[in-house]
Amino acid sequence: MTRNYDIAELKRLDVAHHLPAQQDYKLIEDMGGSRIVTRAEGCYIHDGDGNRILDGMSGLWCVNIGYGRSELADVAAEQMRELPYYNTFFKTVTPPAVLLAQKISSLTGDRLPHIFFNSSGSEANDTVLRMVRHYWKLKGQPQRTVFISRHNAYHGSTVAGVSLGGMKVMHAQGDLPIPGVEHVRQPYWFNEGRDMDPVAFGKLCAAAIEERILAVGPEKIAAFIGEPVQGAGGVIIPPPGYWQEVEAICRKYGILLVADEVICGFGRTGSWFGHQTYGFQPDIISMAKGLSSGYMPISANAVSKEIVDVLKTGGDFVHGYTYSGHPVAAAVALRNIEIMEREHLVERVRDDVGPYLAKALATLNDHPLVGETRSVGLIGAVEIVADKATGARFGGQEGTAGPIVRDLCIEHGLMVRAIRDSIVLCPPLIISHEQIDTLIGIIRSALDAAPAALAA
Repeated sequence: MTRNYDIAELKRLDVAHHLPAQQDYKLIEDMGGSRIVTRAEGCYIHDGDGNRILDGMSGLWCVNIGYGRSELADVAAEQMRELPYYNTFFKTVTPPAVLLAQKISSLTGDRLPHIFFNSSGSEANDTVLRMVRHYWKLKGQPQRTVFISRHNAYHGSTVAGVSLGGMKVMHAQGDLPIPGVEHVRQPYWFNEGRDMDPVAFGKLCAAAIEERILAVGPEKIAAFIGEPVQGAGGVIIPPPGYWQEVEAICRKYGILLVADEVICGFGRTGSWFGHQTYGFQPDIISMAKGLSSGYMPISANAVSKEIVDVLKTGGDFVHGYTYSGHPVAAAVALRNIEIMEREHLVERVRDDVGPYLAKALATLNDHPLVGETRSVGLIGAVEIVADKATGARFGGQEGTAGPIVRDLCIEHGLMVRAIRDSIVLCPPLIISHEQIDTLIGIIRSALDAAPAALAA
């Protein structure tokens, strides 16, 4: 069904009443309102101005099975008619929440058998902070409160999420981070270690974690948290061996290891979870986005038996949300996973479209503005440089060229994101070879047009 919206009126109302996420409100006002996205199917979105745009970002890293899945609409409607809502506060639970918890546990190989539900990735990482600190208090080590994270990491937009994250521009708003969070260097080889062998650079970045542990005091460290691939940080793909080094350091000092799988989970890297792709074993996983392919807001934490056994000694864990285990969201997520299994989408990313994207991206390496392309599974990035030999950026600083190339991509019919001078992409897992070719062709056209725009 296509509705006849009054797009001009919607844009006026957008400026007058709506505050969009992570935006410059004056900019939205100056441009006369946001782009009004009206419908979508497969890998494409449509806006109110009649543009059909290939969605190279899966919405916001999340629409893994693509748009227009009527099966998910049907299961949501069925659940709403049967039981639209009930909570888990009153020693109660609904069937979809129980069944989804069991299914998520099985996807971890039952290594992390206990599941706590939330509504967003940010809430999932808030849960991590509270659960981990409570765990150590019950263990008789209340001084273990400090989390170690990485510069340029993103772990959400709540107070705890922003604090766990390492983005200075976010810390500047709200007097963050909160106490008890330490940040160390990220494994961003292209920007910070190009003069080193990648494996040696990865070891150096992992060693920075151990150095901070020793500086703070091992007895004070609660956990290390990291995304297998730093998504919103610019698709920072760690060098081989990095995660094995990190895991060994955490085990050496008895520190919990938390994998933020909000972006990397549910097939994005060619495994059900990114930690499986990189071969390490976390104690807790945060997940969201691809859990329901964005069709309903839901997130979860998968937690080890050892942690939950300790939590059971402490009475009530006084944490949770009105919508924890929401039955409609859980039913949709369960069917989303069923579709992924039925269509073998994880294997498709690992064996087919992931390798195809990597080869297609590599064809851009001959472009004079491209310093590096990188990808794992169906998440990738193109680094834009003024000088290929040195990696120097346009204007002598990061963030000049990226937004220009992004806007040119969108003008040519491809939705991507600019993070500093990286064009990042994260297409739906159903994307075809032909659509990948189109995606790469549009990026090349945008790069070709960028010098004139940069000179303007």
